[in-house]
Amino acid sequence: MSASRTERLLNLLIALLNTRYGLRRSELRETVYRTVTGNDVAFGRMFERDKNDLRQFGFDVETLTDLGWSEDDPATTRYRIGKESNRLPDVQFSPDEWTVLLLASQLWERAALGTAARSAMRKLQAAGQMADIKLPAGVQPRIKPAGQAFDDLVAAMHTRHPVSFGYRAASTGQEERRTVEPWGLGSRFGQWYLIGFDRARQAARHFRLSRLTSSVETLAREQYTPPADFNIRQELDLLPELPRRTAVVDVRTGRLLSLRQRAVTNDVDHPAGPDADYERLALAYRDPEVLAEELASYGPDAVAVAPPELAEAVQRRLRAAADFSAAPVPLFTLSGARSRQDRAGTAEDQLKRMLQLVPFLVHNQGLHIQEVARHFGISRQELEADLRILICSGLPGGYPDDLLDIQWEDDHVFISQDLDLNRPVRFTVEEACALLAGLETLNGLPELAGGGALESVTLKLMAAAGEAGLRAGSLAGPAMAPADAGVHTTVRDAISSGSQLHLTYLSPQRDTVSERDVDPLRLFSLDDTWYFEAYCHLVDGLRNFRLDRVQDLRPTGTSISTDATALVAGSGRMFAANDGDTSVTVQLTGQGRGLADEYHAARTAELPDGGLVAEIQFGNTAWLPMFVAQHGGQARILAPAGLADAAREWLAASLARYGG
Repeated sequence: MSASRTERLLNLLIALLNTRYGLRRSELRETVYRTVTGNDVAFGRMFERDKNDLRQFGFDVETLTDLGWSEDDPATTRYRIGKESNRLPDVQFSPDEWTVLLLASQLWERAALGTAARSAMRKLQAAGQMADIKLPAGVQPRIKPAGQAFDDLVAAMHTRHPVSFGYRAASTGQEERRTVEPWGLGSRFGQWYLIGFDRARQAARHFRLSRLTSSVETLAREQYTPPADFNIRQELDLLPELPRRTAVVDVRTGRLLSLRQRAVTNDVDHPAGPDADYERLALAYRDPEVLAEELASYGPDAVAVAPPELAEAVQRRLRAAADFSAAPVPLFTLSGARSRQDRAGTAEDQLKRMLQLVPFLVHNQGLHIQEVARHFGISRQELEADLRILICSGLPGGYPDDLLDIQWEDDHVFISQDLDLNRPVRFTVEEACALLAGLETLNGLPELAGGGALESVTLKLMAAAGEAGLRAGSLAGPAMAPADAGVHTTVRDAISSGSQLHLTYLSPQRDTVSERDVDPLRLFSLDDTWYFEAYCHLVDGLRNFRLDRVQDLRPTGTSISTDATALVAGSGRMFAANDGDTSVTVQLTGQGRGLADEYHAARTAELPDGGLVAEIQFGNTAWLPMFVAQHGGQARILAPAGLADAAREWLAASLARYGG
């Protein structure tokens, strides 16, 4: 969408909002479309596209006809937009409710619905400033990015388009092409599932996203209607948990402490392997694909012996990673990366932002222009571009009193003419889903247990969202309750009181157990896996620690240092770049491209096949061969050459343990 089209759509919207009886096509062409060239047929197609765009932004374009005449007659057909039906109802929240809303919106920060959640929050804030929020001390729950397939399925589900993808069935292990009408997405047993109507089997089926073997193809020319009473959480509750089974794994002597600690017994029915450097262990597991992903990352240090489907799953991942690593390197040119949260850079997104900007300025007169830009997550230059388009938009005729009147010459922004854009437009389905699914996900958060704010804000939001809120039942986030409740409580209390902790910690990457004193600064989660960020006095720097790898934790009786609290102000990432980190160029497939967001790629390059080349900063590069093996053909290292060679050697040695 070009800037001229953005301005045209704004003018069309304002014209249709400010007419009581409606406007005919001829009137719109003489005013809003007066600078557009082309014949009546071309104009008609453009007008229909513009109407569809306005509907996608949340505005219902009504069609009115003179009595006794047909809509097919342009001379007797008029168009308008109702002023109330398209607007978000006024809703007031208490400080506790704002706290819950902010936590719910932040859940999706690195996930697919992050942009929609921030947009919904801006709409709620447009009628006035958000109350002073005091979030739980250092607590930041997050939903882990579920990959590109999740993004594509959410988009298809909300636009009600069928999808097609390759899928490896758990029952047969065979890969098939599936065509599915996506009804809902949800997290269960630590995995994301799609539930929908399988056209080939003519029945509802569930699909685990990690078993998809191809990118998701959206059938944009087709539509479907999901069941009216569908609720994803109810469907997920019906999914049976996989039975507990035992795997036999040979582990290199003295390696993989974390795996050894999970061994159920060393007394296994299988005879010991021929290699004296390995020990045979028995491991409990439920899903062979989940265990295969982990074992593949360990490379030659772990060999799956039984059952056969587990060994085959590990080999399949290693072969795919080796084949991808050996493929020709594509041509690419790296440029500045856009993360999922700031990817809203198209002209279409600019128009959506401007429709939020006007009511925000109406209710927040005189804000400094930098403060307005910060609130919308854009630069001052981008904001001024928005304002310049706005002040050129208005009612047909273009007289001074018919235009939006916005001034910012003294760096403080004032608006005196809003042309009925002074209230935010109603929620889109994505915005309603992002907040309502986020609120439901927070049910297990200990900090909110027993409070009434979560229930009350959910009821208010459901009422404000209307029909879009009813469709929020198609999305269900993961459980947020930490498995290590005691460790979670100890860390949270230490953050609140500013107390230092003594930590005994198992590091799988270094394969060591160490003791250290740490200053805990914040708790955060990715789904139900919880971490805490702390200043580690052993390494004199910030580090992240997984709660389920903490072997012992106790207060030292010492307060944390003020220097540590200053350091955390600029953090907030799971993987943060530091001075001295190694710049690694990674190629990702269409399925794996979400890793560029997860690891905060500095630069990226799009590839013709839907894949991506990403430049990522890594502090510790020794584990990168494990990273390549774990992702089984979705990621490979291109540079530095030494790291690429190390990964290929790791994969070759891993496959050699299975006979080549």
